[in-house]
Amino acid sequence: MAHVITIDRIRCDGYGMCAELLPEMIELDDWGYPILRAGPIPHQLVSHARRAVDVCPVLALRLRTAVPANARS
Repeated sequence: MAHVITIDRIRCDGYGMCAELLPEMIELDDWGYPILRAGPIPHQLVSHARRAVDVCPVLALRLRTAVPANARS
């Protein structure tokens, strides 16, 4: 099952801990706010993604199950 990370940009305060824990999927812009790589999280990085979501002090990140393109209506 594939997972994706989503962000509530209004809630995010740009602490940057998510990018430190998951640099393969998250980088920071010039102001310290996360830029998420598009697409599903590779299976071997899901545990790192969960940790990045868990350490967000303002709960701006969510880990969700990706919906396959052919399952959308």
